Amino acid sequence: MYGAIRMAGKLRIVLAAAVLALVTWVSMASAQALQDSGLEAGRRAYELSDYEKAIKVLQDAVAKSPRNGEVLFLLAKSHFELRQFDAAVANAERAVAVAPENSMYHEWLGRSFGEKASKSSWFSALSLARKAQQEFETAIRLNPKNYSAFQALIEFDCAAPGIVGGGEDKAVLKIEQLAAMEEAEGHYAAGNCRRQKKDYPAAEVEFDKALVNAKSPDLIFDIGDYALKRNQPQRLLAVVEAGQQASPGDPRAKFYRAAALILQKQKPDEAEALLREYLNNAPRRTGYPRPALAHDWLGRLFENQNDRDAAAREYFTSLHADPKDKTAQEALRRLGKA
Repeated sequence: MYGAIRMAGKLRIVLAAAVLALVTWVSMASAQALQDSGLEAGRRAYELSDYEKAIKVLQDAVAKSPRNGEVLFLLAKSHFELRQFDAAVANAERAVAVAPENSMYHEWLGRSFGEKASKSSWFSALSLARKAQQEFETAIRLNPKNYSAFQALIEFDCAAPGIVGGGEDKAVLKIEQLAAMEEAEGHYAAGNCRRQKKDYPAAEVEFDKALVNAKSPDLIFDIGDYALKRNQPQRLLAVVEAGQQASPGDPRAKFYRAAALILQKQKPDEAEALLREYLNNAPRRTGYPRPALAHDWLGRLFENQNDRDAAAREYFTSLHADPKDKTAQEALRRLGKA
């Protein structure tokens, strides 16, 4: 009888422990599910360019799980897109603290420091620029094939003065390192460095070489941005071809093809349709032409057709999206609509 009582007591202890373990597991699973749902909801809002909503959802997720690096990283990127660089820096720093071996987190912390520096007084900018450089260096050390961090560091070295650790001599060495790993990336980096030095013929030689085997859509379409500013339709069409191969369906291809057609004064209906598609489907994000710019090009298209009223409507729409858009301001003065 005593043995049976002892056995029953042990069984109750085992059952209690099992129940406690199950409750703990369910609680943890529920917390993880809430955390994951917050991250996914934030990611959906981010992809839709609804950065205000993304921030709200992600802040709630951080309150429940303050050490989730993915949530903090996406929160930093959302603030970055709204040009809230203090908040971008703060959240990227928290992501790095949680996952110090994550190369991407360091890269975006560097980008946030860099953008903050561009909006700061010269004294603060020196310190922030140096921090940006250090974060890019750390990102590359953690992942030597983080090419976007490599490009950011080369751009820094090529543009920044020696007082903050930059220098073209340093950039050249890093370009060689990058080219040895990925030839197209090396040509782009060399072209970007020459662009910063306003050596445009040399930049174009490198950019054209980069387009031959480029794999990064962001790299390809940045060359499109260069060609756009210099009114180069043939280079824009080469960008479109390379972009479609690297990333079929990327809406930026539509934008740059439309600009090429407008520069050539060809197929105006197609150009207009492409720009309308771009405006309807492209994210409002760094690396993508701004909606105001698309309206500027629609205005230019209608000017080509001598439809001054339609052109003015597009330029006014551009100014509504970006009140500082000088292209639209100048066009409206030219049209007598300012």
